[in-house]
Amino acid sequence: MKSLAGLLVVALISVLMYRMYFSQMQSSATGTPVQTISSVGVKNDLLSIAQAERVYQAEHGAYASMSELQSDGAMTMLKSGREGYTYEVEASTNAFRVLAKCSPATNPGCANWMVDQSIQVQQAP
Repeated sequence: MKSLAGLLVVALISVLMYRMYFSQMQSSATGTPVQTISSVGVKNDLLSIAQAERVYQAEHGAYASMSELQSDGAMTMLKSGREGYTYEVEASTNAFRVLAKCSPATNPGCANWMVDQSIQVQQAP
């Protein structure tokens, strides 16, 4: 009888630890599944724009604005944003930065993202 009670106590503690672990993991995530999918799409768009900047720079010796990338054909993406995000390109002769900005009023829990010539997507301040 004692071994059955001990087994039940161990099982109860295991269940409580399991629930606590997954509740913490879910609360620290980026938000809802839709927000997660949207942020992954935004990061992929930023990488596409950064690759287009590299192509443009190789052909013209300087980086370009979003409209120049589209008109030159270096970038085939026609949209200037995605699901609450807008994209902005800051370009000069030897550097660029692409920002993905969101409005927390229309998209609660979203984060701003950026990429530069290092091709590393980072959360923007």
